[in-house]
Amino acid sequence: MSTQTTNPLLCDPETGICGVPGSEENGSVTVDTTEKSVKVIYFTDPICSSCWGIEPQLRKMKLEYGNEIDVEYHMGGLLPDWSYNSGGISKPSDVAHHWDEVSGYYDMPIDGDVWLQDPLDSSYPPSIAFKAAQLQNEEKAILFMRELRELVFLKKKNIAKWENMALAAEKVGLDVTQLKSDFEGKAKTLFENDLKMAREFGVRGFPTIFFVNNKGEKQMVYGSKPYPFYETAILTVNPKAEKSEFAKDWESLFKKYSSLTAKEFTELSGNGRKESEKMLNELASQGKLEKTTTKNGSLWTKK
Repeated sequence: MSTQTTNPLLCDPETGICGVPGSEENGSVTVDTTEKSVKVIYFTDPICSSCWGIEPQLRKMKLEYGNEIDVEYHMGGLLPDWSYNSGGISKPSDVAHHWDEVSGYYDMPIDGDVWLQDPLDSSYPPSIAFKAAQLQNEEKAILFMRELRELVFLKKKNIAKWENMALAAEKVGLDVTQLKSDFEGKAKTLFENDLKMAREFGVRGFPTIFFVNNKGEKQMVYGSKPYPFYETAILTVNPKAEKSEFAKDWESLFKKYSSLTAKEFTELSGNGRKESEKMLNELASQGKLEKTTTKNGSLWTKK
């Protein structure tokens, strides 16, 4: 894949990668060790459709290997602005059809019409807001990122606008005034640090995930891959990593994750895809879950 023709928003469903021009991995990067046996360094972006595509795998990985892994989120800077023209995408409206296509490929609800109705100029503002959220609380920051993604992928909201970022922040319990202050101040430097780190690691697209053990040995999973790829990476850097059992009934899963797509519920519950959707629809009709429907799939939320 030539970096000359790589357009960051043209995510390749075959490889599961949203590409950015960049260099090959620099093998000399050192990683600070963590208390847990494996550090997971995740380079992502709020509007990366392939990153939305791996939410089911990531959530399962956290449930099964949460005792062994420490996941670090770093922003990669997918869309600085619209000052390029490559890969058949030169303006926001070109992304709309592409998002609708990848939605079907990943079996995750994505409505590309945001690019027709209220397109984003850049993915930098929500990325900086995420860094600001991390300054308050790491767990809430991850919930904030999820909320941002649901807003842009399902609800067609421009998450580069402060009002939408504030909405997401409020929903997950962040201090919005503090977030604004950090967003306009120190979070910008933290975002620059993430971009620098991505360059040092030779990150060329998203999602890129590095699995590092305490000896500094690394495995990389590049792009959206089926769950066994992530599990294998963990077990390669730590063959003794132990898998935790977790409750797979719908109440337990929605207690852990307040919103789930049918693909996520399938991945976590172990039920078949059709059976999962049927079960979620029944729970919604019983008033136990709330269903949000897009033209390309649905999301179920705990009431």
